[in-house]
Order: sequence, then C-alpha cells, then structure tokens
Amino acid sequence: MSRVALIVVSLLLWIPQQAPPPQPPSPIPATHLQTRWAAHVTPDRVLPEYPRPQLTRKNWTNLNGTWNYAITERAADRPQSFEGKILVPFPIESQLSGAGVWVSPQQRLWYRRTFKTPQVGTGRLLLNFGAVDWEAVVYVNGQHVGEHRGGYEPFTFDITDRVKPDAAEQELVVAVRDPTDDGEQPRGKQVRRPHGIYYTEVTGIWQTVWLETVPERYVSAIQIDPDLDRSQVRIHVSVEGGRGVSNDMKLVVREGGREVATVVGAPALGPLPIPNPHKWSPADPFLYTVQVSLASGDEVESYFGMRSIAVRKDAAGVNRLFLNGEPLFQFGLLDQGWWPDGLYTAPTDEALASDIQKTKELGFNVIRKHVKVEPARWYYHADRLGMLVWQDMPSGNNKGAEGEANFKRELQGVIDTLRSHPSIVMWVPFNEGWGQHATEQYVSWLKSYDPTRLVNNMSQISTRIRGRPCRPSSRLARRCSASSAASACRSNRIPGSSAATGAIAATRASTI
Repeated sequence: MSRVALIVVSLLLWIPQQAPPPQPPSPIPATHLQTRWAAHVTPDRVLPEYPRPQLTRKNWTNLNGTWNYAITERAADRPQSFEGKILVPFPIESQLSGAGVWVSPQQRLWYRRTFKTPQVGTGRLLLNFGAVDWEAVVYVNGQHVGEHRGGYEPFTFDITDRVKPDAAEQELVVAVRDPTDDGEQPRGKQVRRPHGIYYTEVTGIWQTVWLETVPERYVSAIQIDPDLDRSQVRIHVSVEGGRGVSNDMKLVVREGGREVATVVGAPALGPLPIPNPHKWSPADPFLYTVQVSLASGDEVESYFGMRSIAVRKDAAGVNRLFLNGEPLFQFGLLDQGWWPDGLYTAPTDEALASDIQKTKELGFNVIRKHVKVEPARWYYHADRLGMLVWQDMPSGNNKGAEGEANFKRELQGVIDTLRSHPSIVMWVPFNEGWGQHATEQYVSWLKSYDPTRLVNNMSQISTRIRGRPCRPSSRLARRCSASSAASACRSNRIPGSSAATGAIAATRASTI
C-alpha cells in the first residue's frame, strides 16, 4: 500500500464517527383548511359548555384553555421545563391546538397547568377528563394521583388529598403515551402516516377537562334504562363516599315541568312507573328530566327518552326494525367525526351539533357513528334533535392477549358511558372484520349486558356463510353484504344475534 493511501486511511479512521440522525417524525399533511367555527375559538373561550349532560352539576370549573407542554422520550422522567403552549382540549397534532406537532410511540407528551385553589370545605374535589388518548398518568402538586388507559371514555380522580389547602394555586401535570397503530389498543382510523381512508393520529387530551366540588357523599353515576312496553323506567344511581342511610336520596322525574314520579329511598331503585309515556322518536324527540338529591347536599340532573327498539316480523313475515312498536325504515349516513382544524375535537359546541342538524335537514333519520366515540354532548344533541345512532366500537388490531384485553375493557367503558342515551339504538362491536375476534362471545355479552338495544355483530358482512368464515375480500362475503342476499345472511347469522337483517341494514346506512 502506498504512503498516500496509508495517510488517507489514517485520516478516515481519525474522523469521529457521528451517530445517525434521529428519524424525523411523520410529516403532518400540509393543510390549512378550517371550518367557519374556528374563528370563534379563543384561549379564554374553549368549549365552555358543561361536558356531561346526563349528570350535570352547577358548581364546576372548566380547565380548557392554554396549557404548557413538553415532549420527552418514553422512559424519561418529568421534564425540567414546559416550553410549548397548547390549547386544550385540541389534540397536539391539530391546527387549533396551536402546536401542530407529532408525538411518536417512543415519546411521551407532558401537559402542565395551574389552577386556583377551590373552596372544598369538608367535601371532595374531583378532577374529570372527558377523554385522553391513550394512556394518561396524572399528578397534582408532584404527587401521583392515578392512571387511565383508554382513549374513548371519561375518567375521574378524587384529588382532595393532593391539594395544598394553604396555597393559592395547585399544579396539575398529565403525562400521555399513545402508540397509535404501533400498539394494541382501539384507535379507529388513526395512523402515524395518514393515507387513503386513514387519518391523522390524535394524541393526548381531546375532550374537556374540568373540576367539581362535591359533598363527602356524592352521586358518581346514573344509569337509566327505559321500558316502554311496561310503561316504566329503571334508574340506578351510584353513590360514593360518606355514610348513607336507607332514605337519603330523593329522585324526581318530570315531564315538562310536571312531576310524574317521585321516590325517596336507597340509590338502587326498582322500576318507576311512567303513566301514559310520551314516546321519544326522530319525529318527536321528547326528553324526561331527572333530578337526584342526596341528604349530603349533592344535587345532579339527568334526562332520558322513553323508546323501544326491536327486530320483528311485519305482516308479510319479513324482519323489520321496529321503533316504539312500529316499523321504521332507518335511512342514514356514515359519520366519521373528523375535523380539518381540530381532528377528533370539534371547534365549538355549535359545530358539534351541525352535522346532526344537517343530516336531519337532508331527510335522514340515522347516523352510524363510525369507529369513533364522540363527546357526551354529541349524543345529547342527537337525543334532543331526534337522530337515531348506530354506535361502532373503535377498531384496533386486537392481536394477542394484550390487544384483546384492551378491546374488552374499553368496549365495556364505552357501553357504560353511553347506555343511557335514547338516540343510540344499536351497538356495532366490529367494523368489516377489523380486529374481529370472539364474535359470538361479544354478541352474547352485549345482549345480556344491555338488553335495551340491538347488536350488529359485524357491519356489512356476515361472520359465517354456510358454515364457512367470511372475509371482507371473499365472494361469499360480498354476496352476504348485498341486499339481494338477505336470505343467505338471515339463515347464517350468529346464534343469539339481535337482528337477522343487521348486516343488511348496516350496508344500506354505510354506503349512501
């Protein structure tokens, strides 16, 4: 080897070897589209409406607005500083968040803000989250409060013991991890690299965050199941904290301003008679109001609609969908609930209601809420405006024990959250076979857990035809999803399924 070659080799060996640059995050699609409601969003007015219409309180504090944020590696400790600004509850990837950045599955998103110390007295201070995608760890004044996994249901922490009573302000920190399509959790159509029918990921807080001060003994949940055929309603009130007595609760049901049922007793009540019930329907979406008060001083309000849904044979012996004992052809749209400016989060409450209003104006009576769960106020608008809803469970890979466990836990959370809304008439656990597993068990469980609604085992195609499993790409599956193949689907539906024509009805709704 020549002397020159030796020198060149030596120089190459001497040059320090730099680590390869980190892989850049997925590019955010270059869009600046905004809805007309975006102009109404300001840091001091972000979704100011009370976020939980079926369990409302007067004394609450909205924590929406400007927070600070930081992004770290997934395993890193709390950051020393939070330099970024984000408008909560808009996802960090969205325009309306003011951040517009991506968070990878290997990173963690940290939120921070302070809030004024409320007057709690001898009561409790509750911290509520409408939804956080996907894993949230919450700290108050540097102390761990709790953790939650699941991107589509609300959760609450009692933070009373973490508050510094002598301090003017309290610190709230939320650490979020969201694996999106790199993980085994329900995510709907979120992907890290949007393409085709798959959309921008949604990381972190995407629904309202709020505080409530309550007495030591307080109402934590209300479940309402109407029974129109028997002219009665079952109302179960869950109570937390303190000591109760057998008659420490009063419940009043009103039709308009007139009391139609009043009962004093324990939180778990038997059926209440509703004389001459005013039926809820798309043509007449009448809502009864409910007021619950405890001896401790806690008072909450709720509502319900008296309606029934069933599959029955008509005069010609053909299975039909019956609402309130009458056949009703359900004619509607598939609604995915994405916003160009807020992604999962609508800019305003008016915007949230707008699609439902427009759907009614166009002459439809049903919306299939597609692989997404909306904030509670969306269902409230469907309830008050009179729009039937077929509710999908957001899909995921559901591979292996972890994926199946996440799906099962989050499905129950979604049912528990939404089951009192009269607008929802059907559960759809699987969309087109995405992440489908244990279908028979889920259908059986859903029908038992919530017998007030129909269950469409899987949208568009039947699970088995002539003893053979269907696949979305198979010729038999396509035949089963076509309206002309109703007899094939009817004869091969899952035992225990609520609707022989469920697959056919879903196809009509989702292909308009």
